[in-house]
Amino acid sequence: MAALQMNAASLSSAPRALQAKDASSKPASSQSTPSISWRSFSSGAAGNPALLARLSRSGAHATSAWQRASQKPATWSPVRCNATTTEAASETFTYQAEVNRLMDLIVHSLYSHREVFLRELVSNASDALDKLRFLSVTDPSLMEANSELAIRIKADPATGTITITDSGIGMTKEELMDSLGTIAQSGTAKFVKALKEKQEKEGEVDSNLIGQFGVGFYSAFLVADRVTVRTKSPKSDKQWVWEAEADQSTYTIREETDADAQLTRGTSIQLHLKDDQKAEYSDPTRLASLVKNYSQFIGFPIYMWQEQTRSKEEEYEEAAKEEGGEPVKKTRTVEEKYFEWVLENDTKPIWVRAPKEVADGEYNEFFKNTFKEFLDPLAHAHFSTEGEIEFKSLLYVPGMAPFDANDMFSGKTRNIRLYVKRVFISDQFDGELLPRYMAFIKGVVDSNDLPLNVSREILQESRIVRIMRKRLVRKAFDMLDDIAARKDADGNPSDDYKTFWQSFGRNVKLGCIEDAGNHKRLAPLLRFFSSKSEDDLISLEDYTARMKDGQKEIYYIAADTVRSAKSAPFLEKLNQKGLEVLFLVEPIDEVAVTTLQSYKDVKFVDISKEDLDLGDEGDAASKREQEKEYEGVCDWMKGVLGDKVAKVQVSQRIASSPCVLVAGKFGWSANMERIMKAQTMGDPQQAEFMRGRRILEINADHPIIKDLKVQSSVAPDSPKARQLVDLLYETAHIASGFPPENPAEFGSRVYEMMALAIPQADSASPAATSSSSTSAPVQPEVVEASEVRTEGDVWK
Repeated sequence: MAALQMNAASLSSAPRALQAKDASSKPASSQSTPSISWRSFSSGAAGNPALLARLSRSGAHATSAWQRASQKPATWSPVRCNATTTEAASETFTYQAEVNRLMDLIVHSLYSHREVFLRELVSNASDALDKLRFLSVTDPSLMEANSELAIRIKADPATGTITITDSGIGMTKEELMDSLGTIAQSGTAKFVKALKEKQEKEGEVDSNLIGQFGVGFYSAFLVADRVTVRTKSPKSDKQWVWEAEADQSTYTIREETDADAQLTRGTSIQLHLKDDQKAEYSDPTRLASLVKNYSQFIGFPIYMWQEQTRSKEEEYEEAAKEEGGEPVKKTRTVEEKYFEWVLENDTKPIWVRAPKEVADGEYNEFFKNTFKEFLDPLAHAHFSTEGEIEFKSLLYVPGMAPFDANDMFSGKTRNIRLYVKRVFISDQFDGELLPRYMAFIKGVVDSNDLPLNVSREILQESRIVRIMRKRLVRKAFDMLDDIAARKDADGNPSDDYKTFWQSFGRNVKLGCIEDAGNHKRLAPLLRFFSSKSEDDLISLEDYTARMKDGQKEIYYIAADTVRSAKSAPFLEKLNQKGLEVLFLVEPIDEVAVTTLQSYKDVKFVDISKEDLDLGDEGDAASKREQEKEYEGVCDWMKGVLGDKVAKVQVSQRIASSPCVLVAGKFGWSANMERIMKAQTMGDPQQAEFMRGRRILEINADHPIIKDLKVQSSVAPDSPKARQLVDLLYETAHIASGFPPENPAEFGSRVYEMMALAIPQADSASPAATSSSSTSAPVQPEVVEASEVRTEGDVWK
């Protein structure tokens, strides 16, 4: 506490001093009573009646203080008063929980789907059976009352109840209070702890217990408003009944008095369904589907009480046809309905067996039954991983693509089924186990080490999950490599990979875009058409194996069809030189290849972009001479076209076309520009920026270009010559794959050029026609482009 300083010359400070003392001297466990010097205090109180009145009400201690103060002189020097504190002693308290609120959170906030209640209760029953099986190894008498280890589920639509009975270990009264009377108390967790201690002493112990958190039982209140538990332990002669309601914070335990409800051993849980849940969950067919989905591979048989139909013969009497006759006895076949216990989990988890013990037919049958497929898979991978993480997995490559192709790229397909100790957890993942481009892979993953949330519905991100994902991806690539390497009886590539590529080729290309770390495994799987293989797909390995000597790059062109790519003017020189060009005809192809960048250190090059090098080093001198010769016409054409092109230059990639329009090195190609313009949510500003520069390349050996070269020096301002340049540009614009900028303007120029080619009306008169028909045919005169005639020159 801060020191209090009083001055006898300022008596008004005394009340504040007293207030400070009062505040510091309030009872508190964390402070001691402060000590104040009465010398300075009395100097302020001596001449202050209000202060004296307060002191008189304070008791004898205050009165004596006033007496001492009144006997002192009126003037005193200021003296500092110090108050001290001591450190408080800490106290320990226990968290308090409002049971109603806690139960409400468990029931309504922990689980996403009501149907998981059956998974949780069946898992608890499986744990009880597993405990009994383990304990009976050392104490066989536990199995004397009932040798069966099974789970039975019975739904009664009439009463709106579900009864789940197991012949497991059961519970005594104390265990019942400890397990069900204490929220989040897991009997399985205690048992697992005891097993671990036993394992440390005696070695490996085989157990397949599921429960972890001690809250799965309370999922029953998702669908039930009252739960009754009957349990009989072989350790006790009595059977106990535990009962609780959903909206109550109390439960009851009583001894079983109903002789008809007696159990030989185990536990029976009866759910009294809520009114709004009776229609769905009292239906045996609905419960059977849930068992098959969540508990299909539980290690103990699960029986459902279901209605069955069978045919039987019965006798009946047919009336006599004649009066007085006797009725005729006949038999007929009728359908009889009856109830019996039906085994629901008859499919065995083949992934827990050794791969060498499972035949291919079993793998195919499991695939069809589990994933509702009708074609055999193209490949499968059955493996187990041990060490840092332990899990078993069985992966498949389907024989065909799904009918809805969008399911392959959503990343949220339900193709990977996750199990923990053979109990189904979820099949809804967003790239946690496999990347989006591998969403077509189907299979199961079973692990005991997965980090799940309490509801066992959400796979938490952790290092274990990342390791598992990495190994699953590696096995998936091994399957694809195996399909690609298959050969038929003649040693030719099998049709299996062709089937795979038709169904899932785009997924591989998507992987090139999204998974840079696996480019080396993705690139060999790619397949394309090419200028030397227009009908059959080839791999990048095939392309590099037949590259020309001195070829340092992989050439490609992107178009909408193979026919368009084949007729593109960019291929003219490459075809002459025998260079192979890949045809990228799907929208995703160009993005995949540009992301890939290279294959085995050989770079990909787009032949429709600038700076194309065909490796003609020997013709470098002649190229420079030709470029210098046509420098004037290039500058003149650039002046006519203005900002439409970045520059005009002599081309080294065309042979028969007069000109071609080339995209900039870092901009969109004509194919990509077409694709991006078709996007519904495309950004016009980005499209304008990415369009980049365009270069008009001319063919110096073409007659039209030679004529333009002459005209650029003779009549550079000729309107018809400038019009021809514009027409050449727009024609090259379309031939190079770019959409026309102004179709109407382009059409009008074509019409004008057509009008120039049509003979005039007077030259086409009947007289001229008749006279020309009788005369001898005139041989056309061939005029070289350099021989310019001034008479009748079309440019003037």
